[in-house]
Amino acid sequence: MNKIFPQGDGNDNAAGAKALPGGEGCGPLCCSRQGACLSAFLLLLLMTLAALITLVAILGLPPRTPGAQTCVTATNRTGFLCHDRRSCIPASRVCDGVRTCAHGEDEDEAMCRDMPQNLPSFLVARCGDPSFWIYSDQKCDGANNCGDCSDELSPVTACPPCGPGWWPCPSTVFGYCGCVPRSLCRDHTQHCSDWSDEYSCPGP
Repeated sequence: MNKIFPQGDGNDNAAGAKALPGGEGCGPLCCSRQGACLSAFLLLLLMTLAALITLVAILGLPPRTPGAQTCVTATNRTGFLCHDRRSCIPASRVCDGVRTCAHGEDEDEAMCRDMPQNLPSFLVARCGDPSFWIYSDQKCDGANNCGDCSDELSPVTACPPCGPGWWPCPSTVFGYCGCVPRSLCRDHTQHCSDWSDEYSCPGP
């Protein structure tokens, strides 16, 4: 007996072929059900990198700005070191509206916008009432900068004894605390509560 094989058109083989796990027509960027889209991810990464390189080539790299650094002034006070690494300006000259450093970094907008929060901590000294502050170089300078003498007297501040241009006494003048300038001695006006500026102080 002759066997008769079923006849079919040329498309039967294609129809009977098994499809790839990712589906028909899966190209090189197509994701497999069992893996990640590595080709698509790498292509996206390369495109992002190329865009960044192009942006840097057009705009250039941002300038490197050194952070604020402390220094000691010629009068032995806390200072602000300018970016030239040579100029040391008093702390109280920072954010005073005058560009003292050559490049104006002492008047930087971001630093001066919200004071004292944005100021470097070495520039700030707190008063007896923490809601009040002064510049660090104004502490122990003989003047009543806080208004309650907490920047000049203990227990808030430990200052050295009065300098050679000062006379130690409890001051009656609001502007001074535990010392008064010797230039005020023997001027026929009381500046010390014990009158020592008139009877004991030898003068300037």
